[in-house]
Amino acid sequence: LVVVTDPGSPLQRIAEEQGYRAVITAEPNVGGRYSALTAFGLVPAGLARADVASLLDDAELQAPLLAADDPANPALRLAAALAVGHAAGAEKVVLADTGSGIVGIADWAEQLIAESTGKDGTGLLPVVVRNPAAPGFADAGSDATLVEIGPRGSGDPSESSAAAALTVSGALGGQLLLWEYAIAVVGRLLGINPFDQPDVEAAKVAARAQLDALRKSAARPAPAFVEGDVAVYPVGDWLPAGVATLSDALQALITATPARGYLAVQAYLDRIADASAAVLRTELARRSQLQTTFGWGPRFLHSTGQYHKGGHQNGTFLQLTGAVGTDIPVPGTGFTLGDLQRAQAWGDADVLAGHGRPVLRVHLLDRAAGLVALAHALQEL
Repeated sequence: LVVVTDPGSPLQRIAEEQGYRAVITAEPNVGGRYSALTAFGLVPAGLARADVASLLDDAELQAPLLAADDPANPALRLAAALAVGHAAGAEKVVLADTGSGIVGIADWAEQLIAESTGKDGTGLLPVVVRNPAAPGFADAGSDATLVEIGPRGSGDPSESSAAAALTVSGALGGQLLLWEYAIAVVGRLLGINPFDQPDVEAAKVAARAQLDALRKSAARPAPAFVEGDVAVYPVGDWLPAGVATLSDALQALITATPARGYLAVQAYLDRIADASAAVLRTELARRSQLQTTFGWGPRFLHSTGQYHKGGHQNGTFLQLTGAVGTDIPVPGTGFTLGDLQRAQAWGDADVLAGHGRPVLRVHLLDRAAGLVALAHALQEL
């Protein structure tokens, strides 16, 4: 095993005591979302046979321009456009890859933007879409700034109602550095600290409380109703009385979303075995006409979750959980990996509800059949 960790961490001690193949300590004062070009990002990249030298060469080539106090600095221009858009009411940033050749760059930017800016009741909500023709981009309203990552698309931005349309292009090393500089500057312009994450810990505390309750076999709330292979749990008291179908519950969640708000899908599922869940973003966005995000839990939810709890409080949340077939115990803890995932979902839902946000948890008693039922319910909206 090769370990990358902070100097003096418990992991460093364990790795050295057990004779791991290598222990590499990284700069401890760089937050995780800004650490792609530190050992935390570079060591795994090198082990995966990525061309780390070219990556760093490209970043080094762009560094003087991105550090310059100059109107031509692309990071300052990107930051200014995003901040001016926000001041005009465009609190969402919709990201579409137009052929950059950099797989996952929009997902990486999503966690950087959300966790850095979403606090003190303000911030930018990143919305990652498949391409510029996707719902949320092609039909964006004035509450969104559009960002194409890669070559300029074939569409005409002037035909959109979005506040602004931008294009960001370049090689990976330069793009990483560009976005890190730009989002740090956006934080300054929004009047917040882009390097802290004050609301992330709340969900961790709530998850630990849920694990303690599982150990004590504490009773869990019963579902509002069960429809076939799906159990429906509204978190909080927002669901109107009499709602007894999955389609009506989804419609109620959409109706509960404030004007110019957003809908977030949180899928605490297997992003390989349950990959079809990702199509829900497109369908919900198309049918609700709301900016809609999608995230696999808990992959980036600790990052986007900072915005959900600390940013603009106009979101509603569809949380997906599923029955676990084969589970794995976590040694020395008394709980399983399935328990941990459930606790993270339940804890996050409780914190969101504590902020007054509507949360609808849909539990798939059979994952494959439940996802089919959910797709059918969406078609009835």
